[in-house]
Amino acid sequence: MSRTGKVTSWVIGIFCLLVVVIVVVMATFDWNRLKPTINQKVSTELNRPFAIRGDLGVNWVRNRQEPGWRRWVPWPQIHAEDIVLGNPPDIPDVTMVHLQRADATISPLALLHKEIFIPWIKLQQPNARLIQTADKKNNWTFELASSDQPETEQQPSAWSFRLDNIEFDRAYIAWRDAINKASVKMEVDPLGKPVAYSQIAGGDDKQKGAADFIFGWRASGTWNDQQLEGSGKLGGMLSLRSKTTPFPVQAEVRNGSTRVGITGSLQDPLNLGGLDLRVRFSGDTLANLYDLTGVLLPDTPPYETDGHLKVKFHEKGTTVYHYENFNGHIGDSDVHGTLTYTQGKPRPKLSGEVESRQLRMADLGPLIGVDSGKDSDSSKRTKAKSSDSSNQPADRVLPHDRFDTKNWDVMDADVKFSGKRIEHSNSLPLSDLYTHLQLKDGDLLLDPLRFGIAGGTINSTIRLEGSRTPMRGRADLHARRLHLRQLLPDVEAMRSSMGELNGDAKLSGTGNSVADLLATSDGDMKLLMNEGVISRSLMEIIGLNVGNYVVGKLFGDEEVRINCAAANLEVRNGVASSRLFVFDTTNAVVYLSGNVNFASERMDLSINPESKGVRIVTLRSPLYVRGTFKNPDAGVKTGPLLARGAAAVALGTVLTPAAALLALISPSDNEDNQCVNVLQQMKDQK
Repeated sequence: MSRTGKVTSWVIGIFCLLVVVIVVVMATFDWNRLKPTINQKVSTELNRPFAIRGDLGVNWVRNRQEPGWRRWVPWPQIHAEDIVLGNPPDIPDVTMVHLQRADATISPLALLHKEIFIPWIKLQQPNARLIQTADKKNNWTFELASSDQPETEQQPSAWSFRLDNIEFDRAYIAWRDAINKASVKMEVDPLGKPVAYSQIAGGDDKQKGAADFIFGWRASGTWNDQQLEGSGKLGGMLSLRSKTTPFPVQAEVRNGSTRVGITGSLQDPLNLGGLDLRVRFSGDTLANLYDLTGVLLPDTPPYETDGHLKVKFHEKGTTVYHYENFNGHIGDSDVHGTLTYTQGKPRPKLSGEVESRQLRMADLGPLIGVDSGKDSDSSKRTKAKSSDSSNQPADRVLPHDRFDTKNWDVMDADVKFSGKRIEHSNSLPLSDLYTHLQLKDGDLLLDPLRFGIAGGTINSTIRLEGSRTPMRGRADLHARRLHLRQLLPDVEAMRSSMGELNGDAKLSGTGNSVADLLATSDGDMKLLMNEGVISRSLMEIIGLNVGNYVVGKLFGDEEVRINCAAANLEVRNGVASSRLFVFDTTNAVVYLSGNVNFASERMDLSINPESKGVRIVTLRSPLYVRGTFKNPDAGVKTGPLLARGAAAVALGTVLTPAAALLALISPSDNEDNQCVNVLQQMKDQK
């Protein structure tokens, strides 16, 4: 053998010997000697305790799935037992994660091109405890030691990391959150065999191509101090890594009286590509969803909705939720529409359009600060839970239920709502409700708020400044062409009436209930009615016992036709005073004067009739109406009959109020409206 051949043989022999020595050393090396070093390095990097307290070892196994010569390269399979990861110093609990055993394999050839490739990790009985304290500190946010260096000194790593799959037998997760008042325990374990997405979602689900369900989960505990129960299914690690195959999710959750069901998928999970879900909500009131979702919604009767939720996590630098084409009901009213919730600065915003084809007026009661009148068990529970939102005094009539404005500034809104048919009562159908609701900086604006009633319309603008304490409210209302025969369809004599009612009101006040707003209100109210009918039977039908007494004293039991009824009232500091309040009937002109106090709900009114012709004998002395709204009192004033001269003096003071009321009459109605002549005569008597 030549000298060169001998040298080559020695080199090869020595290399083979070194390989054998390395293999023998690695195979017989006690890896537990490295535990102190590993524990210290990991603890230092994570800024929290870490320890492998059990056996640490490495087995070398060939990967026979590799092609060609690669299958002969042994792969290290690492196992570690009794692994503990602690909490940061400001979390009182000792342990965050505990693993009974962890197994993993690493590709040695991938290390040659600076890639850490772990095909799989197997975990035995993983147990995690997630904690968030009242001062918003949590144990799932890691502050790495390497991140403490200035950004200018941090060099991008040339190494990459890849993990294909995670397997475990059963995982236990405990979550304690002082901010959300939550204490939840969850179990996650394999389903045994994959479950097809279509088997859970149904064949009519629009989402196609989603991966199979691999894991199931169950949760129980409390959220916001209410019982929480939930269960569902999830996809596996392989679908979690895929950018093209949607990751499947399914859940049924109950929190108190609120139930939420979701079925759908997550696109490109590692990059939060977006959610595509079918979502069902139900519960006692939409207001309860604020604690669960962060979306501010009004207090309502029991509800249920079903719709399509799409979430885009990276749309213009924010997260956008689209709840599309939902259908459902609130109380006895149906709802349909599409809403968009956008997270942004300075606050999130809810926008969209909602429609109801059959709207029950009582279901809107809580939105305007009055009781819905429903005595269902769920509504009773809601009232019991919120004692300060249902405080109607027994001796008061005006609604004292309070507007809850404390959360109005957490979200903005721009929502259009329409109701095709409104169920108010069998005798008074309302229709075509439309409002544009805008909530901004804690202030609520309804502009317009309009609906059809009795063949006419009521058009209004409502502003509630919830950013102020107490709240300030303003209302501008306009009633036009309300047909009396439709307004009072149960009155037989009114069925032939061609009269109409028109009115305007502008009021502003402060307070957090309808009663408080009226008690402090300032403004004006005007009302005009022509060609009506008044009688004791009419007063009985509309429930005005005092009116029944007054009409009986003035006109007996007869039905009396009203040529015109006109009212011009001034409201100052919650007291409505009469500038002009007159009924022109076939037999007499009746004047009403005095005031109504909304704060005390008391009345002090005088009714002075002036007979037309000989019918003066049926009109006794002037009448009074006093007492409270709840318990009114009416009677005959003592003293002489009303002098015609006194009435003439009163007529001489109605020039401006009468002229103001003429503006309520449409130019096209001048020839047919009896109020034109009546108001003009009042002006001419000046």
